Amino acid sequence: MSRQVESNLISLLEGLGLEGDENDFCDFTIADQNSVAESQGITPTTPSNFKPVLGSNVTYVVACVIINESGEVLMMQEAKESCAGKWYLPAGRMEKGETIVQATVREVLEETGLQCVPKTLLVVETAGGTWYRFVLTGEVVGGELKTPAKADKESLQAKWVSNLQEISLRANDILHLIEKAQLYRESKTSGSWHKDILPSPTPHLKDLLRLIVLIKKRSTNRLHVLLSEKTSIHFPTCEINPAKSVHSTLRRFMVEMFGADVGQHRPLGLLNVESDPVMDGCCLTLLVAFRAPLEEVPLIGKCAWQEVPRELENKLLTVIIAKNSTVELHVVR
Repeated sequence: MSRQVESNLISLLEGLGLEGDENDFCDFTIADQNSVAESQGITPTTPSNFKPVLGSNVTYVVACVIINESGEVLMMQEAKESCAGKWYLPAGRMEKGETIVQATVREVLEETGLQCVPKTLLVVETAGGTWYRFVLTGEVVGGELKTPAKADKESLQAKWVSNLQEISLRANDILHLIEKAQLYRESKTSGSWHKDILPSPTPHLKDLLRLIVLIKKRSTNRLHVLLSEKTSIHFPTCEINPAKSVHSTLRRFMVEMFGADVGQHRPLGLLNVESDPVMDGCCLTLLVAFRAPLEEVPLIGKCAWQEVPRELENKLLTVIIAKNSTVELHVVR
């Protein structure tokens, strides 16, 4: 394994972004995906030159789960006519020119009156290939809790809630997110959690899925990582199809590399998220592990397996085995 590949893998394990030329690679574009669909007699619905445009054809949402020392959750009461009076986490759509962290800080301030410092991503949720919700947790560092006297179009009020059963929620989809944040708080004493990971300020023109695919080689029992050999050696990367779920995009990409009989594998979670407002795209780095030994996984794409150095192998095995060692990717549909 080259030093550059090893360095990039270490960076991703730290939750950091890849810089420079590493972001220019795409092995399976929407144009490629459309060609495959057409060869199967399927008429594509996405233009081959699709480009994500925030507020037009893609939606990025942020949500923040903040839990205080008493174990209470920061909640806001909706002002929107469609759900007025219901309670929800501080959340909302990102605006042009904002980073994910900036949007989170703004939404919390607008809807609760409190200033916060985001600490880590908890979950990234996707619906289709055009809706993304980045869920963070953080700490309050100032401000004043919004009272009914300060109600506005953003929210009616905010309060710390100890028992969610006592309020009427706008939707139950946040219950899992709150539970995740509670587990994160508890992990501070046990250490059984991924490092604090915030989105890396790396610009992308398209919405991309970068794969770190791992497998054990039967003969040596050593860990190997999959590398694409198209143009330059890099981690396999594909465009996220806006007309498909992220799981569907993943499946199609795996078939492209391994054939229709691709072996049993499972997505374990995200190592990082890359996003910068100078462009409207983002990149999700997904860790994928094969169950079968290497010899049973043939490659048909321009890819090759590379043995991972022993020290790095131990780090990767820890991530594979440990629960909550990656940022959860929740594919809603």
